[in-house]
Amino acid sequence: MTDRLELMGAPGSPYTRKMLALLRYRHIPHNMIWGGAMGAPEGYPKPKVPLLPTFYFRDSGGDLEAVVDSTPIIRRLEKCYAGRSVIPENEALCFLDLLVEDYADEWVTKAMFHFRWAFQADADHAAPLLIHWANPNLSQEQVVGMAAQFSKRQIDRLYVVGSNEITAKTIENSYVRLLDLLDCLIQQQGFILGGRPSACDFALYGQLTQLTQVEPTSMALTRRLAPRVRGWVDRMDDLSGHQDGDWLADDQYGALAELLTEIGRVYAPFLIANAAAVASGASDVNTEIDGRKWQQPVFAYQAKCLVALRNGYQALSDEARTKVDAVLAGTGCETMFADS
Repeated sequence: MTDRLELMGAPGSPYTRKMLALLRYRHIPHNMIWGGAMGAPEGYPKPKVPLLPTFYFRDSGGDLEAVVDSTPIIRRLEKCYAGRSVIPENEALCFLDLLVEDYADEWVTKAMFHFRWAFQADADHAAPLLIHWANPNLSQEQVVGMAAQFSKRQIDRLYVVGSNEITAKTIENSYVRLLDLLDCLIQQQGFILGGRPSACDFALYGQLTQLTQVEPTSMALTRRLAPRVRGWVDRMDDLSGHQDGDWLADDQYGALAELLTEIGRVYAPFLIANAAAVASGASDVNTEIDGRKWQQPVFAYQAKCLVALRNGYQALSDEARTKVDAVLAGTGCETMFADS
C-alpha cells in the first residue's frame, strides 16, 4: 500500500488512541481525521456499525471502504505493511498477546467507562471535554447543552457495560490490581511481552490514556499508586523512535503469571457466564466475580470474543498448546479452554 492510510476518531476514544499510537510505532504513513460521529468526512463511506476509530481502506476496485474493530485491523495492517511487527512470530506468545489484548479491550474498558461516568465530578469533567474534542468551534451555549445530553446518555448506559452498584467495587479493585501488575512488568522488561511493544501493549495503553490522563478519580489513584504506569502511558503515545528489544523467551513466560491470574480472576468468569447467558437466551448475566455478585445485561459481542479466543486456542499446534497450557495452568484462564 502506497497511499497514506486514513482513519477517523476522537481523543476520548481509547481505541482511537490505541491505533494511532500503533501506526506511529509501525511507521505507517497516515492521516488522522479528528471528529468522530460529529465530524465524519463528507462523502466518505459509513461503517455498518458506527465505532471509533473508523479506518478507510481501498478495496480491490480502488474505492474506499469503512472498517472498524481494532483487533482484526491490526492483523490486516500486518499483511499490508512490513516491519516493526506488533504480533510475535512465536505461536504461543502470539496467542498470549491476543488473550491480553482481548482483556484490555473488553474488560479494562469497563473500568474506563465506570470511572468516567459513575462519579458526578468525573462525568462533569468528561462531558464538555468530549464535545470540545469533537468540535472546538462550538459556542459555550452549544457545548453546555450537548454535554448535558451526552452525559445523561452515557450515564444511562453504565449498566449496559457492567458498571452499577453491584459491580462497582469489583471493577475498582481490578483496576488497582492492574496498576500494581503493570508497574512490576514495566520495571522488569519495558512492555508486556518483553523488550518491544505488541498489540496487547497498545490495547492497554488505549484504555489507560483515559484512566491515567483524563478521569480525575482514576488519575488520582494512578498518581498515588503507580506513577511509573502514567509515565509509561506518556511514552507509549509515540514510540516511532523506539529501538526494539527481544520478545520473551519460552522460559520467561512466568513473568506473565500475575497478569494472567488477574485475567483469570475477573475476565474469564465474566466471559464464560456471559456466553452461557447468551446461549440460553437470558437477558442478564448473573454470576460471581472475585467473590462478589456480578450482574449486567448480556453482551453478544463479548460472547463472540470468547469464541475467537477458543478458535485461536484450537488453532495452536500441539507444541504451542503445550506451552500455553503450562503458563495458563492455575491462573484461572485455563477455564475458558477446558472444553475446547
